[in-house]
Amino acid sequence: MMVALDGTIVAIANPAIQKDLGASFADVQWITNGYFLALAVSLITAGKLGDRFGHRQTFLIGVTGFAAASGAIGLSSSIAAVVTFRVLQGLFGALLMPAALGLLRATFPAEKLNMAIGIWGMVIGASTAGGPILGGVLVEHVNWQSVFFINVPVGIIALILGLVILLDHRAENAPRSFDLLGIGLLSGAMFCLVWALIKAPAWGWGDGKTWAFLAAAVLGFALFAFWETKVKEPLIPLGLFRSVALSAGVVLMVLMAIAFMGGLFFVTFYLQNVHGMSPIDAGLHLLPLTGMMIVGSPLAGALITKLGPRIPLAGGMASVAIAMYGMSTLETDTGSAVMSIWFALLGLGLAPVMVGATEVIVGNAPMELSGVAGGLQQAAMQIGGSLGTAVLGGVMASKVDSDLAANWKGAGLPELTPSQLDQASEAVQVGVAPVAKGTPEAIAAKIADVAHDTFISGMSLASLVACGVAVVAVFVAFLTKRGANAEAGAGVGHI
Repeated sequence: MMVALDGTIVAIANPAIQKDLGASFADVQWITNGYFLALAVSLITAGKLGDRFGHRQTFLIGVTGFAAASGAIGLSSSIAAVVTFRVLQGLFGALLMPAALGLLRATFPAEKLNMAIGIWGMVIGASTAGGPILGGVLVEHVNWQSVFFINVPVGIIALILGLVILLDHRAENAPRSFDLLGIGLLSGAMFCLVWALIKAPAWGWGDGKTWAFLAAAVLGFALFAFWETKVKEPLIPLGLFRSVALSAGVVLMVLMAIAFMGGLFFVTFYLQNVHGMSPIDAGLHLLPLTGMMIVGSPLAGALITKLGPRIPLAGGMASVAIAMYGMSTLETDTGSAVMSIWFALLGLGLAPVMVGATEVIVGNAPMELSGVAGGLQQAAMQIGGSLGTAVLGGVMASKVDSDLAANWKGAGLPELTPSQLDQASEAVQVGVAPVAKGTPEAIAAKIADVAHDTFISGMSLASLVACGVAVVAVFVAFLTKRGANAEAGAGVGHI
C-alpha cells in the first residue's frame, strides 16, 4: 500500500512543496522521477536478493527503510534532501514489493494463490487510485509533510506484524551467488530506458539525446542477454522466457500499464483543469474506478481459480479497451454519471489483469526464482507506466500543436507569435487556458473554449491509442495459462 500510494499521492503535494521550499519546476519533477527511476531500475535485483536471503528479511528491511525515508522527507528543509530521500524510498520500495509476491507464492497453495493475489491487487489498485484523494485531504487540511509522515505509523505496524506473522520460506535450490556484472548491465539498461522515457516529452522524440539513451538501453539489454548465457548463476535465467505464458504475462503487464497509467494521466488534468474541480473532488470522481478495483480483484481471483487466467484476462483487457474508447468521447460538458460509467468499466477491466497477469508470471516461474519473477512483474508495470505517459503524452502534444493555431484563428482571436504559440500549447496540453492578466472577460471566455476544445481533441486521440493498445493486449491474453509451478508454493520449508 505504501509503495503504490506514494506513486500517485505526491503529485498532489508537489505544488505545496515547490512553494514552501522555493524549488524550480525541474526540481519538482525530480521528486517523482527520482522515485520511479530508483524503483524501476532495482526491482529485479531486489527480487534476486529475496530469493537469495529470504523474502521475509528482504520485506522487513524494505518496510523499515521505506518508512524511515518517508519520515526523513517530512523533516527535510531543502529540495535536494527531498529528492535524495525519494530515491532511497524507491530503492527500499523495490526491496519490499517483489518480496511481498514471493511471500504470497510460498505461503499459499495453488487453489488459494489467486485469491491471495486478488487481495494484494485490490490493495495496489485502491492505493494507486486513492492517492490523489488522500493527498488532496492531507495537503489541504494538514501540510505537505503529512503526505510522507503517514507512512511512518503504517511502516511500524507492518514491521511488528511482519515479525510476528511472517514465516521465512526458502527454496531448497535457492541461488547461492550473485551475478554482479549482470546486475550492472541490467541496471544500466533499465536506467537508460526509463530515463529516455522520462525526458522524451521535454527533449522531443526526434532529439539526439532521446535516441542516444534508447540506443544505450538496447545495447545494455543485448549485452545483458549475452552475459546471462555465460554465467553459472545468472540474475535472470533466460530459460524463464521459454515459458510462452510467462513472457505473455510480462507483455500483458506492460500493455495494461500503458493504457491505464497513460489514460489516468490525462483524466486528472481533464477533471481539474477543464471541469475546474479541486484535487479532492477530482479524486472523488475517480471513486468508481477505485471501487471496482477493490470489489473486482478478489472476485477476479476466484474466477481465475475456477476458469484459469485466459478468459478473465482477455475479458478484462476488452473492458479496458471499451472504457478507453468511451473516454475518447468525453466532452467539456460531459456529466459525472457518464464519466462514472467509463471509470467503473476501466476499474472492472483492470482487476482481473492485475491479478491474473501476476499469477501467470509468478506461478510459471520456479519457486527459487519467485522473487525475480515478482521483480519482473513490477518492472513491467513501471516501464509500461513510463511508456504510457511518454507515448500518450507525445500523442497529446502532437495533436495540440497541430490543432491549436487553426482553432485559435477560427475563434477570431488575435494572432500569436511562434514563441507565444509554443507557450500556449504547453498550457493547453494540461487543459489550462493561456489567459494573460487583464484580458477582457469575453476574450478570456473564448480562449478558455479554444483551449478546452483543443485539449479534448488531444485527449480523445490519446485515449483511442490507449484503446488500440488494450485491443492488442486482448490477443496477448490468449497466450497465457495457469502457473505450471504454482503447486510448488506452500510446500516449501519454513526456516
